[in-house]
Amino acid sequence: MAERFGGKYSPGGGSSGPTSAPPVVPRVTGKWRTTVLFLTAFLFLFPAFGDGPREMLLGLLAGGLIVLAAWLTRQGMLAEAAYNARKLARRPAFPRKAAGAVATGAALAVGGVIADQGLVYPVLYALVGAGLHLGAFGLDPMADKGMEGIDAFQTGRVAQAVEEGEKHLAAMQDAILRAKDRSLERRVTQFSAVARGLFRTIEGDPGDLTAARKYLSVYLMGARDATVKFADHYAQTRDASARADYEALLTDLETTFAQKTTAFLSNNRTDLDVEIAVLRDRLTLDH
Repeated sequence: MAERFGGKYSPGGGSSGPTSAPPVVPRVTGKWRTTVLFLTAFLFLFPAFGDGPREMLLGLLAGGLIVLAAWLTRQGMLAEAAYNARKLARRPAFPRKAAGAVATGAALAVGGVIADQGLVYPVLYALVGAGLHLGAFGLDPMADKGMEGIDAFQTGRVAQAVEEGEKHLAAMQDAILRAKDRSLERRVTQFSAVARGLFRTIEGDPGDLTAARKYLSVYLMGARDATVKFADHYAQTRDASARADYEALLTDLETTFAQKTTAFLSNNRTDLDVEIAVLRDRLTLDH
């Protein structure tokens, strides 16, 4: 599967992992509220099948709108957590929580129509429902953060680099699910936390952004590809040796490379190219 990497930071090498705690992963609080919102959809869905065709269609529509509102709201909360965790961040292009409020209001309006309460009451239900949704979940971030008085082109490149990195991390976390191993899922989550620490470093002091993006690209694309290859192999074989090699790879990347990133970004380009070449070698996994 892979060459086991030695050194003080590898298993059996004198340390069981990084010497310092990784950065905290952005966490979303209050997600249970979106679950409650989702469950309220059944107040429309179940009764719909006991009424006539008109009421059934409207009940399904109202229930579907509630489900949509819950999904949009949760996605908005995730986007807001990522926004809050970054020093430089653009406001969400699509205000998901606000859209969730609109969907909630529309669902309650449809409920008023089902009850044949005329026009005024459905409109009032919609306004109250949207207002309660906004009171419970709040609005989406409405402005860019950390970009005041800074060159827009440079900050845009930084934000793009971070967004690309987040996509690689998301792909890693999706891939490791195929291994069906909770311990490995937690291990990848820890690795993601370390990678996000690199993002914060770049946001705070981009330095040579071209070199930084090159390093992050190799660092995260390689880790992503290694995770995909390992997850597919491990799901079929449950190979303990491959598992140990993969965990050793993550440990080496976290310590040997992540802790030196600030120094790499401040060194000259030749030094960085050497580190990238070494990193490419370490990310070469063979079945």
